[in-house]
Amino acid sequence: MPPARRKKGEGQWALGYFTPLNPNEQVKKDDDGLNVRQRVLDLYARHGFDAIDGQDLRGRLRWWGLYTQRREGIPGGQTATLEPHELDAEFFMLRVRIDGGALSLEQLRAVADISTTYARDTADITDRQNVQYHWIRIEDVPAVWERLEGVGLSTQEACGDTPRVILGSPVAGVAKDEIVDGTPAVEEIKRRFIGDKAFSNLPRKFKTAISGSPRQDVVHEINDVSFVGVRHPELGPGFDVWVGGGLSTNPMLAQRLGAFVTVDEVPEVWAGVAGIFRDYGYRRLRTRARLKFLVNDWGAERFRQVLQDEYLHRALPDGPAPEAPAPDARDHTGVHEQVDGRFYVGAAPRTGRVSGTVLNRVADLAESVGSDRVRLTPQQHLLVLDVPGDRVEEVSAALEALDLKVRPSTFRRGTMACTGIEYCKLAIVETKQRASVVIDELERRLPAFDAPLSLHVNGCPNSCARFQTADIGLKGMLMTGEDGTHVDGFQVHLGGGFGEDAGFGRKLRGLKVTADEVPDYVERVASRFVEQRQGEETFAAWVARAEEGDLV
Repeated sequence: MPPARRKKGEGQWALGYFTPLNPNEQVKKDDDGLNVRQRVLDLYARHGFDAIDGQDLRGRLRWWGLYTQRREGIPGGQTATLEPHELDAEFFMLRVRIDGGALSLEQLRAVADISTTYARDTADITDRQNVQYHWIRIEDVPAVWERLEGVGLSTQEACGDTPRVILGSPVAGVAKDEIVDGTPAVEEIKRRFIGDKAFSNLPRKFKTAISGSPRQDVVHEINDVSFVGVRHPELGPGFDVWVGGGLSTNPMLAQRLGAFVTVDEVPEVWAGVAGIFRDYGYRRLRTRARLKFLVNDWGAERFRQVLQDEYLHRALPDGPAPEAPAPDARDHTGVHEQVDGRFYVGAAPRTGRVSGTVLNRVADLAESVGSDRVRLTPQQHLLVLDVPGDRVEEVSAALEALDLKVRPSTFRRGTMACTGIEYCKLAIVETKQRASVVIDELERRLPAFDAPLSLHVNGCPNSCARFQTADIGLKGMLMTGEDGTHVDGFQVHLGGGFGEDAGFGRKLRGLKVTADEVPDYVERVASRFVEQRQGEETFAAWVARAEEGDLV
């Protein structure tokens, strides 16, 4: 009788599986991704794109925010068939990490100047509060780094298997209704752990969110670890801890640990959760390497126990769950009074797409009214803080003149889009411009529509624009047109969302629309919602009870 086979592990370091189990793990074992910076400075920036080692080009450069850009003219049907080198352009997308979305005017001007000088005036506000450039040459990267680091910004660990940018409430420290200001925790995590090689080789990306706002404005349900503001009946204001959220092709909502931490304890607990991911996270199969799979297998109770016993070496107190925010409360567009009597003004660009030219004008505008602070949001929006009451209308009008809508339509306010095929090597269809056209069409066709509605347009299944959690989520795909040729299209997801009834959108069998049909489809479904809506019913609640025929 042959000996029993040893069960194959998941590649967890804590269980003794240190042998690299896939090519990505081998690359990280060969050299820490943070080390590529010196090769950029000494070699690649001097000798150009062709000098870049392949493992650095499509691997370690991500540790410094760099992804190769999609070569122009490659159709979506070839995204999954061409070799990586055939998809690469000799330009880069470069992501600037802006933890908490907080920028001084000096920082904003640096971001803007890099855009106009090195990135062909491109700048996208992402749903991670980053700014993303395109058309960056490797020869210019040292100058870009010098400019950013001179004002306290960086691209370090903006991508890669690392702790990515920390989402923070865009109104931290200024909102009248804030439970607790999470800014000190964001800054301490950044100071102590970003760039620390103890956390620079994680199984996959690691996403963090910290907000003490009752609006719950950092999509805590889909981050690897989140700290959500609550008031403990005995211990006062602090945070409720959530772990294991994530989207992409296997979406999962985060689970509450039921543990309460103060703002001072957040960094230590963050390091414990990140340490569990590093040590117990699955490394054998990259498709199972996100923290959500470990949390799903372990459950919240076991995860909390390991965190307390092996990493914190103390028990955490139980705490209350956060109260559900009002529908659509996470958004910060419009004019809002701050705790100090001044105002913040929130504006919606078109799907996060701005430019260095526009950002410089925003900086000039803020400075003209005595403000030195701008914030970016997880909804791809922008806020100007500290506006005097008698200058609010002036600021609002000036932002509107830049096509940054302070009083946006429902469709401008709720539409997000990922980078799409214009620049992204993973995309199948175009997104940004298409979403912009949809906004214009719906504003023209449904001018009186004012119910909250989110429309998220994604160029592939990876959900960078969070299509599963939108009222109407569109996942890019190729469809067969009437003449038998491939045309851009979308699979439709309906009724996703966050908050008390958080969940993923409903997929109806065969519900797909071509790109050209999107305005007609959204108009049709939005109109039926208005006709059948009961009181203040949300779109997601209507979708849950609607007849299938009303959703097609």
